[in-house]
Amino acid sequence: MAPTDRFVAETTFHVRYAETDAMGIVHHASYIVYFEEGRSNYARQRGSNYADFEQGGHYLAVSEVNARFVKSATYGKQVTVRCWLDEMKSRALTFGYEVVDASSGDVYVTGHTRHICITHDGHVAQLPEKWRAWAGT
Repeated sequence: MAPTDRFVAETTFHVRYAETDAMGIVHHASYIVYFEEGRSNYARQRGSNYADFEQGGHYLAVSEVNARFVKSATYGKQVTVRCWLDEMKSRALTFGYEVVDASSGDVYVTGHTRHICITHDGHVAQLPEKWRAWAGT
């Protein structure tokens, strides 16, 4: 369940046909893309933008992905991705996610991703101050 003690960004969209298998069920790999869209929207809602983050000389390399599949979403359903900051360290972030039915709130998938901040030449770096400020809010 999404936390109530911190900022949670919500992104809602329809499941596209290309994201499903022959049975019309969302393919498991599509949820990782949904997590990414939720994370990007989280940054935008916090007043930042991942493209600007990259232009500032950094990347967030994914170091871990976890997804727990609860129920199948299907083609044409409207889903909401909820994303929040679970943990922040000086050089790393962990985001939490829920993908739910936009109408009923039924949970399809829960999960988290861990990221390490690196420079364009691959060295581990501190997160920019603008992003570290999210931890307090």
